[in-house]
Amino acid sequence: MANKAFGVINSAANYIRVEGLHDYRPIGAFSFLGRFRVIDFPISNMSNSGINRIHVYLNSRPRSIVEHIGDGRHYNINSKRGNIQLLFTQNNGHSSIYNTDINAYLENLEQIERMPQDYVIVAPSYMIYKQDYQKLLDEHVASGTDITLLYHKVDQAKEYYRACNVVTLNKQKGVQSLERNMGTAKEKLISMDTYVMSKEIFVDLIKKAKKESSAYSLADMIALACDTLDVRGYQHKGFFAAITSLDDYYRANMEMLEYATAMDFFTNDWPFYTKTTDACPTQYFHGASVTNSMVCNAGLIEGTVENSIIGRNVHIGKGAVVRNSIILSYADIGDGVYIENAVVDKWVEAKKIKKIVSESVTPTYVKRNDKL
Repeated sequence: MANKAFGVINSAANYIRVEGLHDYRPIGAFSFLGRFRVIDFPISNMSNSGINRIHVYLNSRPRSIVEHIGDGRHYNINSKRGNIQLLFTQNNGHSSIYNTDINAYLENLEQIERMPQDYVIVAPSYMIYKQDYQKLLDEHVASGTDITLLYHKVDQAKEYYRACNVVTLNKQKGVQSLERNMGTAKEKLISMDTYVMSKEIFVDLIKKAKKESSAYSLADMIALACDTLDVRGYQHKGFFAAITSLDDYYRANMEMLEYATAMDFFTNDWPFYTKTTDACPTQYFHGASVTNSMVCNAGLIEGTVENSIIGRNVHIGKGAVVRNSIILSYADIGDGVYIENAVVDKWVEAKKIKKIVSESVTPTYVKRNDKL
């Protein structure tokens, strides 16, 4: 008999802020590769792992995630026994210190306590990775550990993963500490904010947090519990992205333009589900040129696209050039406009300005509905 767990997707973290894109939607609703949303990845991991009762915790600006998840049917979850519940918090101030995941759990504690499963798997909505949670759960149960924490070894911790926590392990893979990444060293073990524990321990940590500090997150509580509980690390391998800044978002999308990376990540035996939108194919006009790019449907391409990701219903005008950029849905890039190293949000009209180029490593961001 497989070990049974319910899933918790934490979309209520308050300390991560992605410039620009965040003004309109939570990170879980960010577009990825033009056709997915970031939250599709943790939900698909759970669905593929046989977890069919999932709580998604939401706070500020939940509309886009609610619309995208809907009844959850497109995630291939058993419709008779399973369901995806969207759970809201009342105290959803945009960047209030009280706006923590613990607060979200406290407000919905009754729902958590009612869950019939013995275990819980908590995953974040701002990370993209592939993981069989059933395997993780089996290992957790077999080891007799209190909490198992997923981590990933990185060698770019100075430039990236700045809002993530760093894990320190002892020789037995026991977690000694969890601390915020200060960018002091290249090689670090990054906590993936993904935990397996019994429902009992989960509820206990939520209640303890209320007594300790109303600004504590679940990660803070686990960091404190390292002294009293047996917390073990479990290493994740493969593609891993943490969307904690515009740089991270840009880099995660761009890495997928490498054919080998994409082929390794997207496999038939582990599908990533999303809400599909039926539309006609993209039309390429005479004189159009597209290389090493991902182009979604319903577009009109008259110009040049290189090493870019183009969302749905995007128009690229005659003589326009888009390089190393991410163009989100419904953007209209006028004739002769040159765009390089940019993230262009939805419904942007770029016609009057002829050049949008970032001079630095960080991409330029063009805000939603903007006319340039």
